Amino acid sequence: MTPRNRTGAAAGGLAAALISLALLAGGCTEATGGVRGTPGTAGLRDPYFPKLGNGGYDVRHYALTLAYDPGSGRLDGTAEITARATQDLSAFNLDLAGLTVDRASVDGAPAAVNRAGNELTLRPREEIREGAEFRTVVRYAGVPEAITDADGSEEGWLRTADGAVAVGQPAGSMTWFPGNHHPSDKAAYELTLTVPAGLEAISNGVRTSRRTTADGRVTSVWQAPEPMASYLATVAIGRYETEETGGKGNASTTTAPVLTAAERSVADASAALRGEIPEILARQTRRFGPYPFSTAGAIVTADGTLGYALETQTRPVFPAASFDRTTLVHELAHQWFGNSVSPATWRDLWLNEGFATYAEWLYTEEFEHVPARTHFERAFAQDANWAFSPADPPSAENLFDPPVYQRGAMVLHKLRETVGDATFDRILRGWPAKYRHANASTADFTAYAESVAGRDLDALWDVWLYGDGRPESP
Repeated sequence: MTPRNRTGAAAGGLAAALISLALLAGGCTEATGGVRGTPGTAGLRDPYFPKLGNGGYDVRHYALTLAYDPGSGRLDGTAEITARATQDLSAFNLDLAGLTVDRASVDGAPAAVNRAGNELTLRPREEIREGAEFRTVVRYAGVPEAITDADGSEEGWLRTADGAVAVGQPAGSMTWFPGNHHPSDKAAYELTLTVPAGLEAISNGVRTSRRTTADGRVTSVWQAPEPMASYLATVAIGRYETEETGGKGNASTTTAPVLTAAERSVADASAALRGEIPEILARQTRRFGPYPFSTAGAIVTADGTLGYALETQTRPVFPAASFDRTTLVHELAHQWFGNSVSPATWRDLWLNEGFATYAEWLYTEEFEHVPARTHFERAFAQDANWAFSPADPPSAENLFDPPVYQRGAMVLHKLRETVGDATFDRILRGWPAKYRHANASTADFTAYAESVAGRDLDALWDVWLYGDGRPESP
């Protein structure tokens, strides 16, 4: 993402107490009296968003069927969620904001549904055993409302004059589908989108079909087979012009097919830069290793809807005013750093933004003859970059502040100067290879860098990654 614009007793008594707790929790007892399943936790205790995500299961696949009426703003949805239980489950939660649930089922049987704020609790007819795969279907509808974040920016389902744009960092995806909305639970996706005739519906991944329905509407199906954190899912509905091109590069740098979409009012102005995406990806592939997804592209919207660009998986979203080469390089680099290697918690966001910012510095170093050291010195001189350490923002409001981006990139440049270019290049390619389509933490990164460098780097981390103040010299 680019930085956001600010405008959100006795033994008997103990046994009885345990039985009561089990009943309250929805646990079942066998003939032997042993307690079986318990509810999955509501929230994963993330350092900045403790209620986001849910415990007790791991989602494998989302199949989302959505129909949208731009006139009324109504969204009708069916979410089919395939997951694996990580404990014996008597009940489990999904994150969903605002929309009304009509009914739900688990493995084909109706499930009881309770709602408390953004927490949707489902109690299946029969408990789910640890390790079992189960299928949940939730039917829901309503007019989605955007979320205003702590920093004043808006995310979620953002309504436009003739459609909508859905973006979800960090929590906005729960405004348009129920799920386990924490980046640690990644899954594959299929999105089936139905919209009025004359409109396009763009999403992540590969479009596998587009057809006109009996009532004259248009249905598109998008497949995103690689694991994706829910905040990277996107939908763009409106009058878009699309363009498809093949991958570009030699046998060692070939990138995936590219599909771009731009609202008609900005299609001509954005066409030339959209056409550069295959070549930019080919250059990044040479630097970062194989491109991690089966398709690539971009979505360019008219100004007035988004105040920032976002690295939505395979197809980043840009407001027209932010669609420049530097921002494009940044968001495409996220496909490796942030999308394929995703943060373990939101505290690890600097790994996304520091790498994507450093990708900008590398690009200008190679193609504009501006050394990365020059960017480093400029960032060093800016007081805003020293407000806090990139590995420990003081609050959710500060997650997208300059230290996460600029000082995060400074950490990487100091690492490069410390270990040398050859070792740094091995880290740059090896890190997204080691954690391809997985999650990783700051501790994972520092340990990996030290393993490649073959030495302790605590002195570097203590000053540049965790230090409170600006060093005397860069």
